[in-house]
This record gives sequence, structure tokens and C-alpha cells, in this order.
Amino acid sequence: MFRIYKVISHPTVDFAAEELRKYLWMMMPECGGISVEYKPDATDGFRLGLMSDFGLDTSEAEDLFLDDILHIDTDEQGGIIAGSNHRSVLLAVYRFFRENGCRWLFPGVDGELIPLQDIVPVKYHKMADCRYRGQCNEGAEYQPNMMEVIDFQPKIGMNVFMIEFDNPKVYYDYYYNAQHNTANRDPEPVTADTVKQWKRQCEAELAKRSLQFHDMGHGWTAEPFGISSTNGWVKEFDNPVPEESRELLALVNGKRELHEGVALNTQFCMSSSKARTIVAKYIANYAETHQNADYIHVWLADATRNHCECDECRKKIPSDWYVMLLNEIDECLTEKGLATRIVFICYTDTTWAPTVEKLHNTKRFSFMLAAITRVYTIPVPMLVEERPLPPYQLNKPETFPLTVEEYIRHAKAWRAAGECPSMVYEYHFWLHQYRDPGVLTFAKMIYDDIRGYRANGFDGLIEDGSQRSYFPNGFLFYVYAETLFDTNVSFEALVKDYFESAYGEIADDVRNYLAEISDAFSMEYIMSNDRESKGYFDPKRAKQIRGVKDIIAKYQPLFAEHRVSSYRARTVAMRLLKYHMEFCAGLAEAWVLKAMGADPEAIARFYQLQDSFGRLEYEIGTYFDQRMCFSSLKRLIDSPKTFYEAD
Repeated sequence: MFRIYKVISHPTVDFAAEELRKYLWMMMPECGGISVEYKPDATDGFRLGLMSDFGLDTSEAEDLFLDDILHIDTDEQGGIIAGSNHRSVLLAVYRFFRENGCRWLFPGVDGELIPLQDIVPVKYHKMADCRYRGQCNEGAEYQPNMMEVIDFQPKIGMNVFMIEFDNPKVYYDYYYNAQHNTANRDPEPVTADTVKQWKRQCEAELAKRSLQFHDMGHGWTAEPFGISSTNGWVKEFDNPVPEESRELLALVNGKRELHEGVALNTQFCMSSSKARTIVAKYIANYAETHQNADYIHVWLADATRNHCECDECRKKIPSDWYVMLLNEIDECLTEKGLATRIVFICYTDTTWAPTVEKLHNTKRFSFMLAAITRVYTIPVPMLVEERPLPPYQLNKPETFPLTVEEYIRHAKAWRAAGECPSMVYEYHFWLHQYRDPGVLTFAKMIYDDIRGYRANGFDGLIEDGSQRSYFPNGFLFYVYAETLFDTNVSFEALVKDYFESAYGEIADDVRNYLAEISDAFSMEYIMSNDRESKGYFDPKRAKQIRGVKDIIAKYQPLFAEHRVSSYRARTVAMRLLKYHMEFCAGLAEAWVLKAMGADPEAIARFYQLQDSFGRLEYEIGTYFDQRMCFSSLKRLIDSPKTFYEAD
């Protein structure tokens, strides 16, 4: 019989103890009863608590709330499982099971690989290399999956979850309105009230695990002025603008109105002290009523060429007005006695650092780099050389950086406005993951990017992307989580561990299959059109992509032979491979036609694949985002759009 003692009373430690008991029972179903109780002076059994409760040194952490140290010292009967903060205790429990052979391959019960074996002693101590290790909601969301994803986060060592927008209805609409799958699903619209309740449910699950909760992002340039941005990037020319607010909107092309009919994309007149005061007070009031948010992200409007062109606004660049706004927000928060952390972002027009303004209270703020227009075929370099940056040009055609090196130079220029903790907002799991059907090439890109960002002084990443980024497996997210926790881990070790866990004795065969698929499609070829249509005509490439059919034929018999395993997670992994072959066969046909210059036929085949594959959405929806995938590929195969144009 095992005994679990909580030496400290806290909801997350309570949850950690229950998780410890659950997985001990799963590993050893006949081990007998397992008791859990609160006992601060316990000296035997499993003891869970903060490292400080056990007199353990935590001096390696700069901030005990933010920095995760995991400390495990156990034998066959128990021992210490501790962390630098309550969240870290939970992370340490999952690390204990990882050291005992457990793996979480993808979200949900079907993603758990729990061996039937006795536990072994574990001695483990490490502080995560990156402070921020998380994701932000995007894609087509549905609530049961959100619950699974939040539960999955700490199991793979991640500690941050961001929920964009006060009400993220736009992302739920993508799923419940059956976008990109009208041939196989009937729309089931949800209301804004329902989504608001679901967001609070997510927040409660985050709080139970003490995960860092990052809130908001865009929306501050509309909501304070009485303009709803709940419908996201939908063009709503009938969206009413209160008359008293119209004079406070950005003047663009001689008009003060919603930018191209989209509230979320509309800036305000930032030189107006009245407008800045309205926004600053609104944000402070939001922070006061949402004190469970560890960080509130204050971003400006989305899109480009939308900043105010009035005579006063022209006197400074947007980033200078942005810093003035941030300082005023800090003053309002200080008046309310709030310690809320604010994240500001280097994104679109605020990529360019301010020229005159500086942050007054740097302890309040964290800096975020969002290199949204970077190329994803060249990884972040370990060293970025200093070079002159182009000057900012107000509302000119896009001149944003194409290289991540240039973005990092801009980020370094921002430091003159005030040194702050820094993180990265990345887009690996947005459009780009779908442009390497074999995933292995892009997985190495993610690995190199994390190490490169860390080498350039960034303390972690938050990924904008789908919560269903596990097709044909969870290797991309596994690489992401593991490398953020330990930037010195080898890529080969990650490949070996994940594939052996997911596929057992045919791990090498599956790896070879995916590598051949990656090579046949060529991520470099598919991503060559990321920013503008240069044409995909390339008969030699068509011949290469035709080889996908032969690759599938070579591996299909072996995979069919191993389609069922004694481990449920492996059975599901093989089922996903079966559907992956179907997906790749159809996608290859479309790309071959595209490379041969037969655009109409390529587009028709692409939509046939979208409709036929949509029949699987209920079955594989935990792992595959139908809307996000086909939205990403549509931009390339069917009339590529400019980078910021919504679907």
C-alpha cells in the first residue's frame, strides 16, 4: 500500500496528489489501496510540497512564481516530489511518471501510454530553461477539446496558456458553424454568452493547475469605445460606431470609420489624450475584475496600413504613442493597487521601436516579439549581427521583415525604451505546420528556432495556433515542449523517444515513411509562396510529388499489419497514420496538378479532398483541425491571399 502526504494545503497540490494516485494505480492495478492526506510533518510515503517546505535550495530561480524547478528524490515506496511553486509540484508529478516510462503522446485518454510495471527510484532536479512555455488559442475550437488540451499542457511540461480576446467566439464559430466542412456537418451556432461561460470554464481548469494565465491581446482599440469586436475579423459594415467615439477612431484615407469594416482591425487616434485615457482606464478596470489573469496582453488593432494619419499622430511613430499608452495604463493600475503584469508586442507597425518615448515602470511590463511575416524555411540563427534597420513608413505597402534576423534586430532596438523580460509569440502551429505533411522537417525547424531564440535572449515562447496540432502524431508539439524545458536535449533523442513510444517495434519504419513524405512534398517548395504568388509551375517537382503514391504503397501493408496494439495510444497512432496516407495521397494529386500548371484541375481536386476528408472530423477532431489545415493550404493552392486577409 502506498501513502501520499501533502505537506502543504493548496488546490494544485491537492490535484497533484490525486494525479499521483491515479497514475500509480494505472501502472500497478493490483498495488492495493493508496491513501492521500494532509500531513505537514510526514517523514515516509510520497511527500508533495514546495521545495521550501523541505528546506531545499531554490536560489537558481530569479522568480519563484514564474520559474519552474522540479525536484524528485524517490525510491520504490515513496520520497519527495517537490517544485519551486505550486504548478511545479504538479509538473514534478508528471516528470516522475515520465521517468518511470509513461508518455503523453497527444491530448485525451487515448493519448496516454502508461506501462504496466512497478515504479523505480527517481532522482531528478532541473529548472526549466525557458520561463514561458505555452500556447494561445486559435483555429477552430470546440469546448471538450479545450478541456483535454488544458489537461495535457502540464503533462508535457508546459506552464502557460493564453486565451485571446475577452470573448473568443470567433474561434468557436470556426468549428460550430462547420466552416470548411459544410459537406459533412450541419452548423450548430453557439452564442456569445455560451462562449463566455466556456472561457471561464477554461480559466477554472487553468487555475486548478496553477498554469500561468495570459489574457486578451487584440480588442482594446475597439471595445473601450463601445464597438463590439466579438465576431473577430468578419467584415461588419453595419457594426455601429457610437457617435461620441467616431472622432476618436484613426483617420485613414480621410475617414474615421471601421477599418475595412472590421472592428478588430481598427486603430484609434493615439495622439488624442482623451482616447488614450479611455483605453487606459478600460484596461485597468478589466484587470481589476479579472485578477486571476497573471498577464494581460495589450496589443493594438490587427491588420496593417490602418494607423491614424491626422497631423498630430504623424508627429510620432505608432510605437511612441504605444509606449505613452502603456505608461498611462501603468499609472491607472498603480492607482488601483494592482500588480497585474502587462505584455506589449513588437508586431506589424510596432515592429519598429519607439524613437523618443520610454517605459517608466519596467517591472510592470514584459516584451513580446511576434515575427509574423518571417520565412519558415530558415531557422532562427544562434547569433544575429547588427545591421541598420529600414525606417518606418506610415501606412505604406507592407515592408515588414521577411527574415527573423531582422525581427530580432528590431527587438533589440526596443530595449532602449526599457529593459523588460522578453518572450516570443510564434506561429509554427498556425498555417505553417500543414506545409510539411511529413512533419519531420518542420519539427527540426521548431527545435532550431527555440534554441536560436534562447541564444538571442528570449525567455520562452507562446504559440499561436490550433489546439489540434497532432496529425499524423504529436511529435511537433512534443519537440516544442521538450526543447523549451531543456534546450540542450538532442533532436535525435527526441525522435527516438517519441517514435518508439508511439509506434513500438516499427518506430524506424514510421520515421522513414514520414521522412520520405517530407522529402517528396518539400516544405521549401510549398512555403516558397508564403508572402506572394510567384507561381508553383515546376514539372520536375511534379514528378517528385508523384512519388508519394509509391511511398504509401511501400509502407501500407506493414502499417496495416500493426494497426492494433496492446497499448491503446499506439492503436490510435496507427489509425492516424492510416488517415494520413489517405490525406497525403489526395494532397499529392492536387499539388502535382498545381506544379504542372493545371490550376483549375488542382483547385477542384483540392476541394474534393477537403470534402471527402471532412467525413472524419468527428473521429479525429482531437488531433486534426479541418478548418485550419484546409485554410492554410487554400492560401497556396487556390488564389493565394495577402498575409493578413481573412478567409
